[in-house]
Amino acid sequence: MDSQTKAEPMRVLVTGGSGLVGKAIEHVVKQEGGCLEGEQWTFLSSKEANLVDLQQTRAVFEKYRPTHVIHLAAKVGGLYLHMKENLHFLRDNLRINDNVLQTSHERGVTKVVSCLSSCIFPDKTTYPIDESMIHNGPPHDSNFGYSHAKRMIDIQNRGYFAQHGRHYTAVIPTNVYGPYDNFNFENGHVLSALMHKTYAAKKEGTPLQVWGSGTPRRQFIYSLDVARLFLWVLREYDEIDPIILSVGEEEELPIKDAVEMIADALDFKGQIVFDTSKSDGQMKKTASNAKLRRYLPDFTFTPLSEGQRSKY
Repeated sequence: MDSQTKAEPMRVLVTGGSGLVGKAIEHVVKQEGGCLEGEQWTFLSSKEANLVDLQQTRAVFEKYRPTHVIHLAAKVGGLYLHMKENLHFLRDNLRINDNVLQTSHERGVTKVVSCLSSCIFPDKTTYPIDESMIHNGPPHDSNFGYSHAKRMIDIQNRGYFAQHGRHYTAVIPTNVYGPYDNFNFENGHVLSALMHKTYAAKKEGTPLQVWGSGTPRRQFIYSLDVARLFLWVLREYDEIDPIILSVGEEEELPIKDAVEMIADALDFKGQIVFDTSKSDGQMKKTASNAKLRRYLPDFTFTPLSEGQRSKY
């Protein structure tokens, strides 16, 4: 760690602090002893500042004077919303990321840890994907706007280090799920949207309609696991290059299996119908967690069957 981190307690600003990962980090900081003595943690929501706007971004940095930033804020949505509004996702996310990183640089922030997404991986590639392969070809066409904006964070991090010696880095979680997620049918994350659909189908006594064939495979990671790893990255990880936060390749499972697990957890006994007229998105995006395991060989991930029943 650098001398400033040791010399004064961190003042950490978490952008996107009211979202799925932000709430999980807040829980780890406040309930699991993740906050060290003297540290100040601020969890920022979009209500307090619209980070698409540079002046509002600067004002919020002036107010909280962070020494460290965890950058989670993004304009996000589900697969079908991204397909409709790719340009919108590209422009808003480019602005948010540039505003946060440049303002961090201008104010002398020691370290920024940004959150990328597994959707940035190349669509046509070999598996498993690792951190060195992010830019090896275009991302899947369904959400190219969001994906390219997220990829640019990695490019900006390299630039801030090369030109200014800044230690700005990024993590790439696979499919995150947990409390405080967006459970909206149309623009929620896959597991949370499926939970809501299953709950509604059970309540109304109707078949469970799942969009797509159920065959795409995903690696799911519990939000508290992501949060614990974020704190490790903030305090201990010194590389500029990003690091994938994921369960192992052997934990990847078809959406169909996740649906059955959710139906079991919610005691749904009705019919499950897969609507194959709807897009599946990427069939798989298997990520390697070998780099993470080199650093943290003993980290224990929460099993999906346990995590999906948890409310913290």
